[in-house]
Amino acid sequence: MKHTYHIHGMTCNGCRGHVEETLSKVKGVSKVSVNLEKAEATIEMEVHIPLEKFKEVLKKDGGQYSIHKLGEHHHTKEVKKEKTDEIPAFAGTGGTGTFYCPMHCEGDKTYDKAGDCPVCGMDLVEEQNLSNTTSGQWTCSMHPEVIKDEPGACPICGMDLVPLEADASAEEKTYKKLLKKFWIAVIFTLPIFIIAMSEMIPNNPLYTILEQKKWNWVQFVLSIPVVFYATWMFFERAYKSIKTWNLNMFTLIGIGAGISWLFSLFGMFFPDIFPSQFKTASGSVHVYFEAATVILTLVLLGQLLEARAHSKTNSAVKELLKLAPNKATKIVDGEAIEVSIDKITLHDILKVKPGDKIPVDGVISEGNTTIDESMISGEPLPVDRYEGDKVSGGTINGNQSFLMKAEKIGSDTLLSQIIKMVNDASRSRAPIQNLADKVSGYFVPVVVVISLITFGIWAIWGPEPVYVYAFVNAIAVLIIACPCALGLATPMSIMVGVGKGAQNGVLVKNAEALERMAKVDTLIIDKTGTITEGKPTVEKAAAFNTILSDTEVLQYIVSLNTNSEHPLAEATVKYGKEQKVAMLKSEEFSAVTGKGVEATINGKKVALGNPKMMDYVNAKITSEMEEVAKTYQKQGKTVSFLSIDKKVVGYIVIGDKIKATSAKAIKALQDKGISVIMLTGDNHDTAQAVASELNLTDFKASMLPENKLQEVEKLQQQGKVVAMAGDGINDAPALAKSDVGIAMGTGTDVAIESAMITLVKGNLHGIVKAQYLSEAVMKNIKQNLFFALIYNAIGIPIAAGVLFPVFGILLSPMIAALAMSFSSVSVIVNALRLKNIKI
Repeated sequence: MKHTYHIHGMTCNGCRGHVEETLSKVKGVSKVSVNLEKAEATIEMEVHIPLEKFKEVLKKDGGQYSIHKLGEHHHTKEVKKEKTDEIPAFAGTGGTGTFYCPMHCEGDKTYDKAGDCPVCGMDLVEEQNLSNTTSGQWTCSMHPEVIKDEPGACPICGMDLVPLEADASAEEKTYKKLLKKFWIAVIFTLPIFIIAMSEMIPNNPLYTILEQKKWNWVQFVLSIPVVFYATWMFFERAYKSIKTWNLNMFTLIGIGAGISWLFSLFGMFFPDIFPSQFKTASGSVHVYFEAATVILTLVLLGQLLEARAHSKTNSAVKELLKLAPNKATKIVDGEAIEVSIDKITLHDILKVKPGDKIPVDGVISEGNTTIDESMISGEPLPVDRYEGDKVSGGTINGNQSFLMKAEKIGSDTLLSQIIKMVNDASRSRAPIQNLADKVSGYFVPVVVVISLITFGIWAIWGPEPVYVYAFVNAIAVLIIACPCALGLATPMSIMVGVGKGAQNGVLVKNAEALERMAKVDTLIIDKTGTITEGKPTVEKAAAFNTILSDTEVLQYIVSLNTNSEHPLAEATVKYGKEQKVAMLKSEEFSAVTGKGVEATINGKKVALGNPKMMDYVNAKITSEMEEVAKTYQKQGKTVSFLSIDKKVVGYIVIGDKIKATSAKAIKALQDKGISVIMLTGDNHDTAQAVASELNLTDFKASMLPENKLQEVEKLQQQGKVVAMAGDGINDAPALAKSDVGIAMGTGTDVAIESAMITLVKGNLHGIVKAQYLSEAVMKNIKQNLFFALIYNAIGIPIAAGVLFPVFGILLSPMIAALAMSFSSVSVIVNALRLKNIKI
């Protein structure tokens, strides 16, 4: 029998092979085939094997991978399988969000608790979401047990209730605990360092107080709080990395600092087993407590700086979170009542006062105003909104009050969706990260081998005392190597870049989209809703003969379109209501994709659409009718024909204004060497008129959804990297097939779901922003990878002592630790530069 399961946690072919091998060892399994792209394992077995058996095997293997039934919710809020007391105290235990590894060692896997990544050992980072913000509840400063959903007086003491702030983020708690441990480490390390360095002073004054052996004991006692409290988590991580064979930065730190400390300990208790080279003039073994503690303290400093820098990489999400209000004014029985945001339900009527943040997504039911939407759309100018217009939560009202009806609340609001998309994209992996993964897979074993070789070379050819030189330089090699910087190079840039895009109305679904967008050389754009406003207006409805009046033609068109959700249909219905046209009952309605609609009205077969629709229902368009239509089409208008019982009887003319930003955006893209092609379902004359106005030389008209899809495939076969921008259901197949699908935020949910990038504002200028952003992010990633690789390429040989024969320069393990600590920080700081780019 054969079963297929979902495998979570695989990030490369090495993972795939390891999972395949592990599952193959289960008794009763005859064959295992693992697909990395689909994250699936197909297992052939002689008799049915319970899923729990496979879960148990993978758990014993280290817990990096997990197996689930297909379709089972597996990664969101996955709980880390350690007991709470086994999570290092410094990592923080608070926060209400999910936690993930900043190096994305396990892809998009998340945890419910703060702690260490089981693969690389780094602190898990808390995802920023709306639950991290203020609670919207009130409490008494004298009686904190009192918690109310509304402001008022304390029922115990009568004092005014104050807003209850949400718990500090786990990120902040992590930083504070690291800071506390760092100062403890400094307090105990500093005197150790002074004692050790005093040996360089002639006639060491400290020896007049105590002899050297006793000062060694003082150093040993002072080192205990540093090793076993302040930095003990490094050794825990090192042990875990070796146990699971997920070798990482902490493996090297644990080995290097651990050997230094243990060497010193054995030197104190068993001095006779050491050669004379390791002994001082007084006969005591030279100890390295200062090297071990200084190294550990400097690494702790690096972790502290990283924790602070990490908090800035997701600052874009934090800024978005600040937009979320925690209270609103609700109209109940004609009275305005202030309520918590989580008390709002669908269809509630809310009052928004001047200067207030709009609480949720909805539609203006009374009044008009000007709204600042810059924080969501990235466009600086306020926009006018009138009765019937949609408004988004988190945007800021101008100087007029209005009433609105709540249509989307909680996680369904645009702001919540943006935050979710940014978080998901920040955790996704770019293909370029595979390079770092391959290098990292061999990095630690290679560094350990280089360290051993360094020891051997110095022990054989080094100057006296050879073993001291060998020992110190071998330790320096272990300490200076930094796989962490290599692992952080890509995800840090992605996190900052995705946040930057969100602030400018460019929502990126995943990191791969950014990498692909930088390579795009051909852009396909739809016309309606992409180049044009997507807000069509009816300019004329008329009959082709005297059998029906113009009003009757409009009546049939409006009655037919009441069942359609197409933007053109909505425009005709709106126009019909304005003209106060009486509706006729329509039955058996159906939409024919890319052609039009049909239904039965008053027992007659009625159809509306383009010439292809007329062919579909066998209604002939005469040459005279074509001439009438062309007159409008040459002006860039859309003409739809109406047929009744297979006879064309009338037409409707619809205009759609070209967006003000379209021409400028197309020119900017063409100047970058990107070929821009317009594909539209409209007729050739209308397409020609629009293309001429925009100086577009390449366009195709009368395109059905399958034609757009075929055009994308054709260009890809020619070796082109194709981006497709559209906003309708008919664009979805091409959006999904293209290398980069770009959806207008003003378009349909299907189009947005099919795309890799969504433009909140819904205009072509957003594509220019997305293209520039992708180039900046990819450039930043390459800089980070260069910094990380060149750092290790130069640092490791220097630590090994290659400069000593010529320049007499050696690198102290303590200096190596300082350099290693700042290497990761430098990568993060470089990534943070993306916050300041202009797109």
